[in-house]
Amino acid sequence: MIRFLSVFFVVLLSLSSLRAQTDSSLADTSQATVQAELQKVIERDKQIKYQTGSVEVNSEVKLTIPAGYKFMPKSDAEFVVFDFWGNPRRDDLLGMVVKQDYSIADPAAWAFIVSYEKSGFVKDEDAADMDYDEMMDEMKESEAAENEERQKQGFGPIHMIGWASKPYYDKGNNILHWAKSIVFGDAIDTTLNYDVRILGRRGILSLNAVGTINQISDIKQHIPDIIHIAKFKEGSRYIDFDPEVDEVAAYTIGGLVAGKLLAKAGILALLLKNIKLVLLGIGVFFGAIRSKIAGLFGKKKPQTEPEIAESSNSDTEPTPES
Repeated sequence: MIRFLSVFFVVLLSLSSLRAQTDSSLADTSQATVQAELQKVIERDKQIKYQTGSVEVNSEVKLTIPAGYKFMPKSDAEFVVFDFWGNPRRDDLLGMVVKQDYSIADPAAWAFIVSYEKSGFVKDEDAADMDYDEMMDEMKESEAAENEERQKQGFGPIHMIGWASKPYYDKGNNILHWAKSIVFGDAIDTTLNYDVRILGRRGILSLNAVGTINQISDIKQHIPDIIHIAKFKEGSRYIDFDPEVDEVAAYTIGGLVAGKLLAKAGILALLLKNIKLVLLGIGVFFGAIRSKIAGLFGKKKPQTEPEIAESSNSDTEPTPES
C-alpha cells in the first residue's frame, strides 16, 4: 500500500508540470482518469502468479530461483512487456526474473527479461582474442549509418556512449556478460543495458537488465546471482553440441557483443526508463507513447561510461577491467 501511495503521489504531482511539456493529449487527461488507469495497473499487478524454486521455462532451459528473487511466468511477462509497456509482440519471451519486492507499478523497479533465441551453436574460439575497445570504436563509427536506417523504418536514433562494463566470457560456464551505456534520441539521461548471454547447444538464453546509469550499482550486485539462475538441461548444454546434426550460428562471440541481439535490449531499456510516463497516461495517450517507444525494435548499439568491476560466483572468473 505504501508503494502504491508513493507512486500515485508522484503521478499527481507530476501531472501539472508534464502538461506544459508534453503533447495536447496529455493536457486533456484528468486526474480521475489517471487514478482509474493506475488502479487497473495495481489490480493487474496483484493477479501475477510469481514462481520460486525450480522453474522449467521451456524444454531446454531450467531456472533455479534463489531467495530474494521471483519469476514472472511467460503469460504475465507478455502482459507487462507487450501490453503495459507497449512493445511489438514477439515469440521468444520466456518471462522475467525480478527482486522479491518487485511491482510493475513501481517506476524505479528493474527486471531481467528472459528470452531464448534458437539461432544455433555459437562458436567461442574468438572470445579470448577480442579487442573490445576497438569493437566499441567500430560500433560508434557505424552509428550514423545505422541510425539513418532506423529512422527510415520509423525508429528513433540510439547513441552509444561506451562500455559500462567490458564484456567478459566465462568459458567454463559458457556465459557472456557486459554492460553498455546508451542515450536514446535527445534524452539527457543515460540508460544502462546489462546483458547476460548463456550459450547452449542450439541457441542463446538472454537475460537483459535495463535501467538508468545510476542504478548500475544495484543491478551489478545482483549479477553473480542472476548469471547462475539459468541452466540448459542435459542434452541441450553447450558441451552437448554435435557437429554432425546441429546448426552453427552465423556469428561468434564477437558478433553477439557487437549487436546481434541488441534490438531486444534497446527497446526494453527505453521502456523501463520511461515507465513513469506510461503510468501517467496508460489509458488516454497509451497509443502515442507506444508509437514513440515501439520503434526501438530495430538494430543498434549502446555505450561508454565508467567501467564497473564485476564479481561472479565462478571461481575461475577474474574481475573485469575497470
